[in-house]
Amino acid sequence: MKTYIYIVLLILGVHLSGVAQEIQWVSLEDAIALQKKTPKKIMMDVYTVWCGPCKMLDKRTFHNPDVVAYVNENYYAVKFNGEGATTVNYKGKAYGNPGYSPAKQNTRNTPHELARYLQISAYPTIVFFDEDANVIAPIRGYQQPTQLELYLKLFKKDDHKRITNQDEFSAYYKAFKPEFKG
Repeated sequence: MKTYIYIVLLILGVHLSGVAQEIQWVSLEDAIALQKKTPKKIMMDVYTVWCGPCKMLDKRTFHNPDVVAYVNENYYAVKFNGEGATTVNYKGKAYGNPGYSPAKQNTRNTPHELARYLQISAYPTIVFFDEDANVIAPIRGYQQPTQLELYLKLFKKDDHKRITNQDEFSAYYKAFKPEFKG
């Protein structure tokens, strides 16, 4: 009987360790508060409920084990509905969505004031912030795991600070060796 219990526990342990981890999403306010205790950059996924590429990004990229592990270790991750109704406090100002219509909660709605402030013009957009919650750069469009890896590492290592033009970025891009599995 003891052997049977150990086998069941072993199988259960192997099964549970194989379950994919998930990115630990927090609000922007929580990420900024966490930065004060443990400085890390912020990666913010700006999505909408009606956006197909946003759903692909969530399903294919944000559930990739390599992406999950890297983001959880090196970033505070924020999910933000660019057409949602929540009020977000950022840099001493409250941003809302005064034109939000609850009747349109599952379709296109009005852009959130924070999305406008961040100059989001397409979904999905991943916005990277530095350790002081200042915007580094928005990255527009669906990103496969290896494509996102480039930006995650570029900003994490502050390599973007040494790139001053498109030719330098192109050289960085060509030299980059992705390690994430697609």
